[in-house]
Amino acid sequence: MIDDRELLWLFGGVAVTLVLATAAGQALRLSVAGAGARDTIANVNARIGAWWLMSAAFVLASLTGGIGSVVLFALVSVLALREFVTLSPTSRADHRALAWAFFIVIPVQYVLVGVEWYGLFSIMIPVYAFLLLATRMVLAGETERFLERAATAQWGLMACVYCVSYAPALLLLDIDGYDASSGKLLLFLVIVVQASDVLQFVWGKLLGRRRIAPTISPNKTWEGFAGGIASATLLGTGLWWATPFNPWQAAAMSLLIGLAGFAGGLVMSAIKRDRGVKDYGGLLPGHGGVLDRIDSLLFAAPIFFHVTRFFF
Repeated sequence: MIDDRELLWLFGGVAVTLVLATAAGQALRLSVAGAGARDTIANVNARIGAWWLMSAAFVLASLTGGIGSVVLFALVSVLALREFVTLSPTSRADHRALAWAFFIVIPVQYVLVGVEWYGLFSIMIPVYAFLLLATRMVLAGETERFLERAATAQWGLMACVYCVSYAPALLLLDIDGYDASSGKLLLFLVIVVQASDVLQFVWGKLLGRRRIAPTISPNKTWEGFAGGIASATLLGTGLWWATPFNPWQAAAMSLLIGLAGFAGGLVMSAIKRDRGVKDYGGLLPGHGGVLDRIDSLLFAAPIFFHVTRFFF
């Protein structure tokens, strides 16, 4: 990483952004009056602090090369699946099947990513784990709400493990004239999808009037959606030099990432509403749980991976 100037520029840009955000947050904390405003600023500062920790973890993973990124996202999958299962309808009969999910399926999936076995890692969960978990659950002999329980476990594996594993899988892509293993493509994905989230929130606060899905995510507005997607697309276009894309291809990819991320966030919000909770957890101050932070990545990562692999 130290010898990769483009990667250092990307990390430097993230660091400068966080420094400016921290300074602005502290200035607002000292200047605002009123309990409501102070609570809002405290939440924002907590989010910024969590971003520092997440960015540091990402840098440390990059320093160790591809294996560090694989281990980092494997840990993310474990935490995300734990949050998902905690809020889901399961019974004691499902515990052994869930243990297989945590202690067999997740390690195998990320080992396959680590050894670059694309042919198996791309079908292991949607084919073999799909069949294995259902079989293990039915052998427990509990038929009440079986379809609901099995679907919940399988959806959790697909969202929290399969989709997430496509992020570090970007490191194994073989692209002519471009070293995907450097991590720049992965960082491009994370920057664009997370920036889209933040910018949709900012534009929604500034101009938001018409809600997109008020019963699912009342803070999402058409104005915020349009402003955030457009801004993230411009950002991604400006980062074309760190990717195998030319500027217009980077713009198209950024637009695709933003749209997929929006869809992922909306779907995961619907699951929270179904379970009657505001957040998936409380591990990340200001953000909620791990799933609350990576919900946009769930749809964006596999789509970005396959489009890049197909065309480049």
